[in-house]
Amino acid sequence: MKLVRLRFRGLAVFAVAAVCFAVPSILFALGDLAHADGTLEQRKLPMQFGWVVCQPHCGGWISAVGIVTSDSPKDFDDFAQARDIHGATIVLDSSGGSVNDSIALGRRFRKLGLLTTVGTSVLTHGAQGDLGAIEPDAYCESMCVFLLLSGKTRYVPEAAHVRVHQIWMGDRAEDARAASYSADDLMIVERDIGRLAKYTFEMGGAGDLLALSLNVPPWEELHELSREELRLTNLTTTDAVAEVLPSKGGSVMQSVAVVVKPVQDRFVAAAANDEQAAPVARSTRTAEVLTPTANLAAPAH
Repeated sequence: MKLVRLRFRGLAVFAVAAVCFAVPSILFALGDLAHADGTLEQRKLPMQFGWVVCQPHCGGWISAVGIVTSDSPKDFDDFAQARDIHGATIVLDSSGGSVNDSIALGRRFRKLGLLTTVGTSVLTHGAQGDLGAIEPDAYCESMCVFLLLSGKTRYVPEAAHVRVHQIWMGDRAEDARAASYSADDLMIVERDIGRLAKYTFEMGGAGDLLALSLNVPPWEELHELSREELRLTNLTTTDAVAEVLPSKGGSVMQSVAVVVKPVQDRFVAAAANDEQAAPVARSTRTAEVLTPTANLAAPAH
């Protein structure tokens, strides 16, 4: 029988849908890769972890970009072994991914006392060295929201997009109404909802987060949490960026800039009946393709 890996449904298509764009003078720091003048939109690919180092006053942070796969917990463990990251800040930009692997990853974040926020990590070159910056117009969707919840302290910039939806079978999320489901499928969904609920309360989240997420079926748009809902669900614990991105000297806003650039790499325009409303950047809503190998979702670690 085939592998049924439970997912939240808001995952982006892999490389075929990836978009490259150039941002003059802005360089992305991803892991130990060399800087480049343009970058593949990493949030559509398997999650990568990198340490962003900047100077003269910035203390640095972890960049986590992409979707959570079965490899992500081990990839993070390998990354964490190379440096002391206890109490560090992790900056998330992700479309979500595997439910159980995200739960395992979130527990690793909490054990290390990480702080969480949403954004895209960038570096700009200056006369006195590289300046680290967090672009706040970033996305944290589906299971990324539960990674955000794992932070000991949690900050969401006003320009960030935090979106939720229902748990669903990853191989049937794209056309959920037309798909067939067995009793075993329902068992897996209910089992993993229970795991997710347990994790949510372990991390200090509110039941409202589960209620808001599980109220949005796969055939509807993801629900973007308002500032009030971010507080109601306990996803945010502070409105001060300085509590998650402290500097080693000088003011935080001098050493960790908040920058906004035109949305060039986000997705489709609003529907026709929304033409009179303000433009809203939307992410893709297709599900990740799964490899048939077994009949149960991978257990949480």
